[in-house]
Amino acid sequence: MISRFSSTTMNKSDHILIVDDDEEIRQLLSDYLQSAGYRTWVAADGKAMREQLDKVQIDLIVLDLMMPGEDGVALCRELRTHSDIPVIMLTARGSPLDRIVGLEVGADDYMPKPFEPRELVARIKVILKRARSYPLQAARNAPGFIRFAGWRLDTQARQLQRDDEPVITLGSSDYLVLRTLIDHANRALTRDYLLNNVYSKDSLPFDRSIDVCISRLRQHLEPDPRHPTLIRTVRNTGYMLTADVVVEE
Repeated sequence: MISRFSSTTMNKSDHILIVDDDEEIRQLLSDYLQSAGYRTWVAADGKAMREQLDKVQIDLIVLDLMMPGEDGVALCRELRTHSDIPVIMLTARGSPLDRIVGLEVGADDYMPKPFEPRELVARIKVILKRARSYPLQAARNAPGFIRFAGWRLDTQARQLQRDDEPVITLGSSDYLVLRTLIDHANRALTRDYLLNNVYSKDSLPFDRSIDVCISRLRQHLEPDPRHPTLIRTVRNTGYMLTADVVVEE
């Protein structure tokens, strides 16, 4: 699997790949991100994206959802079979369904067009920081597969599957939250613990990222997400995964 980063420290100039079939948008984003201190590469389609990934160590991909031929959903799904490079998906369609589809195939974030470039930069900073906070040594030593409550988690591909149902590819934040819950199965974990251990020790006190991740995971895992039984809310504490866990070597 292609790793996100060569080290856990912030690079002086992170490498951002912009994949969009609109030449004007590619150029505008490239110019703005360069002015914010990033090094940028551009690609008009999936073929060009693959060529850039073969040549350059990319830290994050800004990926357009609606492109002719291979769209952003197909490209993100393909990326997640061999890479954990963070992905921010862009789309001119801002419906909740589009957002859900993008996140379900493994995107780390989603922004509808038009958007404020400063917000994109802010989200890039947050995603890169969170991605780097995950212990690389733990990732290298992680088991190949984990079974719980009828689900099978492929820790290398970050994919969930149950019986003959379709494979679910998790975004990096959702995977890290689920992995932390699995590692502490049947124990209540506070939101602060999840924030500190999954993301960083200096997360904002009103950060709702954990709650958003839990909501997405429940949509994947629970028969009735409105009445969860697998990922329980523990009153005045946080969340708990109620399942026996089996690790497959």
